Amino acid sequence: MNGRGDLPALLFSAEGRLSRTPFLAAAILLIVMAALYEAIVGTTLHWLTGWMVYPALIYCGACVLSKRLHDRGRSGWWAALILVAMVAVWPRPIGFFDFLLALVLIWAVVELGVMSGEAGANRYGPSPLRPAPA
Repeated sequence: MNGRGDLPALLFSAEGRLSRTPFLAAAILLIVMAALYEAIVGTTLHWLTGWMVYPALIYCGACVLSKRLHDRGRSGWWAALILVAMVAVWPRPIGFFDFLLALVLIWAVVELGVMSGEAGANRYGPSPLRPAPA
């Protein structure tokens, strides 16, 4: 994945690297989809369909997060901590433990949304900003 790939590869594959702009676009898309789902679906329908919708959103989120973590030179397994924090504080943090998980989300925003990826190739593949020569 070179950061400019198609949407199915972006959302359903955890291999390769992903630059900042496609990561932010995909993250916003997934968060908006979750918020729209909760706003549109009623309580009864939410309990019936949520078992299908949320696992799909979490899987897509794990794939996108893994690729961005790869671009930063980190293991994709860190996506699990970020997703647990996201689920725990959604839609708002309540207690002290949720506050700690909110700090994890702040770290993730800075690490993945602000900082640039590693220059050149790393163990996860070539840089998504510089395509390999033909």
